[in-house]
Amino acid sequence: MTHGDGGPPADSGARTLRTRSLDRESARAERLLATGGWLPAPADAEAATRVLARLTAPLPIRRTASERTHTADRDRRLQRVLRSAVHHLDAGAVGAPTAALLAGVARALLPWHAAPNPPAAAAAPRYDTPPEPNGAAHAPGRPPTDAGEALLPRLSSLFASLAEAAPAGAASAAPPVEPWSVRYAGRFRHYGRPAPQVWTARTFHCPGCAGADGPWTVTCDWRLVTLVCVCGSVSDDHGLAFSEVWLLLPDG
Repeated sequence: MTHGDGGPPADSGARTLRTRSLDRESARAERLLATGGWLPAPADAEAATRVLARLTAPLPIRRTASERTHTADRDRRLQRVLRSAVHHLDAGAVGAPTAALLAGVARALLPWHAAPNPPAAAAAPRYDTPPEPNGAAHAPGRPPTDAGEALLPRLSSLFASLAEAAPAGAASAAPPVEPWSVRYAGRFRHYGRPAPQVWTARTFHCPGCAGADGPWTVTCDWRLVTLVCVCGSVSDDHGLAFSEVWLLLPDG
């Protein structure tokens, strides 16, 4: 995502954020919303409104706060944006263009998946964060806060426009979104939360050969994800949440 002068924010952590899909979908959404090529349906506007509330939430005012506390508050706001985007992405109620945008937000903010508040159970999802340019990974709990916050102004403006549903009496109009296909070697896991503080996890196995590690050919039209195993078996009945697939794939 570009900022101000058209370049990335000066903070070196910006290079660690996976923003290629967010750049692409944000620019596309801004263009379509400005030209009337996209009139969001009520479900899209409702999801955007809820994400917008997280994007624009003020930091808490504390009578006494250390630098560590202030940093945690900043990261907690970004974490809540991520979790709201994933929730609405996986709920399946929004249209394809909104799903693509939410997926881009989730991918970019992935370093805040477990920071500052990790999921409470060992079975909760874990996603790898991209390495530093020199090949070193981020230290646990130290996401690039300045880089994440640099995304907020433009995202706030974009989601404010998306939150404005089609005028009364006007039909919604959703532009087509290009499907995509990518190869991935690794495991996909179902995560569930049947009760508060209770997580379940189950690895997906190919219905043909029972393999779990792929490599898979993953195809998606932003409504349905299909997994093709190296053995040739095709499955769109895998039960995986969209984020359980998207957040593991290479940024593209």
